[in-house]
Amino acid sequence: MGKFTLIGHPLGHSMSPMIHDALFKLKNRESSYDLTDIAPENLSSEEDFLRGLDGFNITIPHKVAVIDLIDEMADSAKRYSSVNCVNCSDGKLIGYNTDCDGFLLSVKSQGMPLDGKVLLIGCGGVGRMIAIETVRHGGDLTIAHIPEASADAQKLCEEIRSTYPDAKLETVLTSEISGNYDLLVNGSPVGMYPKTDACPVNDEIIDNCGCVFDVIYNPVETLLVKKFRSQGKKALGGAAMLVYQAVKAHEIWDGDLYTDEEVSTIIKAVEDKVCEDFK
Repeated sequence: MGKFTLIGHPLGHSMSPMIHDALFKLKNRESSYDLTDIAPENLSSEEDFLRGLDGFNITIPHKVAVIDLIDEMADSAKRYSSVNCVNCSDGKLIGYNTDCDGFLLSVKSQGMPLDGKVLLIGCGGVGRMIAIETVRHGGDLTIAHIPEASADAQKLCEEIRSTYPDAKLETVLTSEISGNYDLLVNGSPVGMYPKTDACPVNDEIIDNCGCVFDVIYNPVETLLVKKFRSQGKKALGGAAMLVYQAVKAHEIWDGDLYTDEEVSTIIKAVEDKVCEDFK
């Protein structure tokens, strides 16, 4: 029986056991998945425990610190110097970043044009990953940010250009966004529960964007997503990314692949659970 867990601190409400248990069940695997709260100062002392597992996921604050325990890093983990999935194989801990896969598979599932003109709101942790993946996949990227994040946005651009010198990339203040875009991605927390009446962009910008992906999964339907859907445009919330990064983990751990229908069923279950827990 496989043993898997999510490590982090503090670990409160998490959808991870529900998602992974559903994925194991679909492939008739008798594996367990639970939560393991590990304080930062205790991470290194838990190495033997972690090596005794078949695999584990990592969330805040261990995504970087866990690298000290890792024997081998996949390209995805090297790219972001961040690990959220580990496979335990033949006594070795191999680190991956499946957050990027979660994003890519989400937009792909809806046929969203990542290689078109993309407007990204936010340049923090998840925004950084989305920016790099967009450039890697040929997108013409505009990173919109608030004035307080100007230095971070500039630093991110310099980082991207140092690796991808031909990147189509620019930054702009959120208040100064103009033009038309094929895809809008909200990589900021604006609109997240409990401040659900907030929207990261105004209606004029929404009018000028073809579709939207919002990384927020609580609420299931953010105000931003609602506004796009009211215009009959494609809109996807963050539950898809949450499930798809887990799907990638199972491919790494067990070699299991899932149909679009199977994944959609789990995404719907997650969305229903969020609505139930936060109604």
